[in-house]
Amino acid sequence: MSAHCMLTGARPGFGHRVSHSHRRTPRRFDPNVQTKRYWLPGEGRYVRLRLSARGIRTVDAIGVEAAVARIRARGVRV
Repeated sequence: MSAHCMLTGARPGFGHRVSHSHRRTPRRFDPNVQTKRYWLPGEGRYVRLRLSARGIRTVDAIGVEAAVARIRARGVRV
């Protein structure tokens, strides 16, 4: 499963490792994605969301109902 956030859409960034001799090799910057389970009172069930740390803080701020509505508006099945 790819490392991306269902709410914010954060995806891996790409760049280079730079050694002491300044040689460059490819690397990948993964977002801090966690799987969290939230109770969705409107549907009477739990939902499992793959969220970045910023996405978790967003859910805490706006509520799980609004967050799931945003995720579904992006076309992601929850």
